[in-house]
Amino acid sequence: MSVGRAVVLTEFGKPLELRKFPVPPAPEGGMIVASHCGGVCGTDLHLQQGHLEVPTPLVLGHEGLGTVHRLGAGTAVDVNGAPLSVGDVVMWASSIACGDCVPCRIHREPTLCENRRTYGVNRPVDQEPGLSGAWADYICLRPGTAVVKVPEGIDPLAAMAFACAGPTMVHALYERRPVRVGETVVVQGSGPVGLAAAALAELSGAERVILVGGPQARLRTAAEAGIGDHHVDIVGAADQATALAEVMELTGGRGADLVIEATGVPAAIDQGLRLARRGGSYLVVGQYTDSGDTTVNPHQIVYRQLDVVGSWAFTGAHLVQYVGLLPALTRRFDLARLVTRYNLEEHGRALADVAAGAVLKAVLVS
Repeated sequence: MSVGRAVVLTEFGKPLELRKFPVPPAPEGGMIVASHCGGVCGTDLHLQQGHLEVPTPLVLGHEGLGTVHRLGAGTAVDVNGAPLSVGDVVMWASSIACGDCVPCRIHREPTLCENRRTYGVNRPVDQEPGLSGAWADYICLRPGTAVVKVPEGIDPLAAMAFACAGPTMVHALYERRPVRVGETVVVQGSGPVGLAAAALAELSGAERVILVGGPQARLRTAAEAGIGDHHVDIVGAADQATALAEVMELTGGRGADLVIEATGVPAAIDQGLRLARRGGSYLVVGQYTDSGDTTVNPHQIVYRQLDVVGSWAFTGAHLVQYVGLLPALTRRFDLARLVTRYNLEEHGRALADVAAGAVLKAVLVS
């Protein structure tokens, strides 16, 4: 039996461990994938710090890309019906919805599934095959996982730039509040979610995309990658009011048709409400972890007659759409420029760099 390495969260707030696990047989209806790329998401940092209630010990990594290593009995095609063979490059949805709870069965909201099982988040090593996270040499994908082949010619690191942020924003912009042709869009936040929001808004036909974030080096990288028409540094601004006034001026003084919050900072919410035009929309995507309360003036919602919409996570269908968009995304934007790669044994440094904001997108490779 072969053995694979995996990065394990054993105790909150403690250094992660690189352990070895036996590679299990491919399950019926599933597969074993050689996980060549595991994205480091802000959620992983929250998991390590104990901000979310998850079982441990746990192999981390809910974003991944790899090659098919073994196919289980009955597994012959990907979610699109394309034939699968050993060696094919694939990505997979991080979660499996149960299909039976009230949100799944009645409300048709699988992202709100009450029993959602997520690789790298709530599949502990003592209840599932140990290799159930992408920060590993191999991952065991269970029956029901949405697996999709990556189009030929796509740089794996480019695909990983928005591995989680991309399908998250596909959900937000396809179902929750689409971008309309000719709109002015303001994006708050210049991390992966914010950059995915800006890139997809541009592909969707926005006339102008204004990226508000920081620090300046991150905005410069976004500009070099071709993402966003205007870049406003609110993080490094001596006076945030001046930075916000610059944003309003870029919208022609009326505010944006659509403002997308992708910061994860509660204080950004009140600012974002004031950046939308009267009759506009505010789409909140970045508050995935409960970072606390903030003060909001409800008059701004009523006075501006805003549609305020939240969007949570993504499904396999959204991942399929993201992967399908990769040729268009990589033709227009230099996504690989956003990625910093680390070897699997450098997981501690990668997580520390993400925590410090020293990199835009960290990816573990094995």
